[in-house]
Amino acid sequence: MRRDLPYAVSGLALGVLLLGNAALAPDAAPMRATDVVLVLVMAAALAVCRRYPVVALSVVAAAMLALHVRVHAGVSAAFPVLGTVYLAAWRGHRAAAALASLVFLGGFLTRDVSVAPTDRPSQQIAERTALLLGWFFAANVAGLVARQRRAYLEQVEQRAIEAERTREEMALRRAGEERLRIARDLHDSLTHSISVIKVQAGIAVHLARKHNEEPSAALLAIQEASGAAMRELRATLDVLRSPSDGDRVGLARVGELAERTRAAGVPVQVTVTGQPRDLPVEVDQAGYRVVQEALTNVARHAGPATAQIHIEYTPTQLTVSVDDDGRASPVRPVTPGVGLRGMRERVAGLDGALHTAARDGGGFAVRATFPLDGPA
Repeated sequence: MRRDLPYAVSGLALGVLLLGNAALAPDAAPMRATDVVLVLVMAAALAVCRRYPVVALSVVAAAMLALHVRVHAGVSAAFPVLGTVYLAAWRGHRAAAALASLVFLGGFLTRDVSVAPTDRPSQQIAERTALLLGWFFAANVAGLVARQRRAYLEQVEQRAIEAERTREEMALRRAGEERLRIARDLHDSLTHSISVIKVQAGIAVHLARKHNEEPSAALLAIQEASGAAMRELRATLDVLRSPSDGDRVGLARVGELAERTRAAGVPVQVTVTGQPRDLPVEVDQAGYRVVQEALTNVARHAGPATAQIHIEYTPTQLTVSVDDDGRASPVRPVTPGVGLRGMRERVAGLDGALHTAARDGGGFAVRATFPLDGPA
């Protein structure tokens, strides 16, 4: 209704103009109730011309032609018809606009010629005829030009959308190529070294058992950790080579991670509170990586220590924390390394929060919180 309001206001304004012109024109007949009804019909047709352009054009042309025949309203009777002719041509109804123009002009000029007094110069009728012909021709042409311009703008907008889609596809293709490059680089730089570590550890375990000796716990831990690293690296490379998810790690495998850490000589206890639930893949993997990096730091920097892993599920967030009782102290601030920075970036990328600090009683604490129902 708001979009129809300008047309309704235009109809009322033209109606007031017609009534005023008929009242003031010296050669116009007196306005009667029927003539007022014709003006109101014209205003009502203009109010709905946006929705029904052809119907409104027909009604306006007929009403204004009848008003001119009855009252001799003059050129002002053509104004509403000009507006509807332009709108019909703009909406693509060219034949209807041209036909209505011809019918109205024919009736209008026939009425003028038939009632023209013999002493009236024919030059005035010719000038009015030329003026109306020019107006109606301009209205039809302007409507066609406006329609062509709108079609051109729509075509330009469609081309812009297509160009944006093409750029997105190109960006995705380049991202895929970059994933393949990273996969090749990781394969070349890491797979060989880890394979050598795993093979050497396996040989050492085999030789120890061959000599009826029990392999050391550190050697078994190296063999197990290198095997797990190979599996994770292979899964990561598969994900990089293809957008589809491979065998991803997650919090369900924290128990395996704790067992490998115990085999390396660090006692680990795992506690889970709340109701475990299906997590988004990114959150599940990020939680596992936080625990993995924290346990790696315990094994490398804490010295003789024990570690506590606490996983807490709530309806709105996931909290993962790893505490140890190692040699870290608030007196000696810990300088963040690559591991801590990587954890912080991973957690922040999921709108989460990471807190790392030395504990008051000794040791170090890592706490990561991930929102599950919106930003943290």
